[in-house]
Amino acid sequence: MKGIKHDSDKLRYDLLPVEPIEEVVGVLTYGSKKYADNNWQHVEPYADRYYAAAMRHLQAWRKGEKYDPETKQHHLAHCICCLMFIVWKDVRS
Repeated sequence: MKGIKHDSDKLRYDLLPVEPIEEVVGVLTYGSKKYADNNWQHVEPYADRYYAAAMRHLQAWRKGEKYDPETKQHHLAHCICCLMFIVWKDVRS
């Protein structure tokens, strides 16, 4: 007998690639140790600061620098975090 699961209309988390998610979690873990858990939620002016940070990381990567010198984390993972923070705030307003 084959089981049935009605999940065809659910979000497909199995589509997320593991390696980039681990890179992003590495950035979040670093930030948590440096500042505090979820400190990013309290930064103001929110969109401007995280847009600027995302662009700095994207530009550094575009110029050929793969890892942030301070954190040793991938620049694109930093960029993803910044954009994720902006989305988080945007969907809540």
